[in-house]
Amino acid sequence: MNSIALIREFLDERLGVASEKVVSDAQLVDLGVDSLMMLELLFAFEDRFGIKVPNDLENPNSVGDMVAAMDGLITAANAS
Repeated sequence: MNSIALIREFLDERLGVASEKVVSDAQLVDLGVDSLMMLELLFAFEDRFGIKVPNDLENPNSVGDMVAAMDGLITAANAS
């Protein structure tokens, strides 16, 4: 599973958002992601990939921002 698949699965399970709506330029708030949901998504990412999300991670605004943040953390973890 990659980061976009995780986001699509999470939003479908939690909010019933169809996967075709989870595209790069979609704003997370427009998909129903509030601050609590963002935390749950980040925890799901940590559990799935075994990677700790730093406390100072800037909150992503769009699905593309979230994918970039997750992919960056995966790349950094694989490099170390």
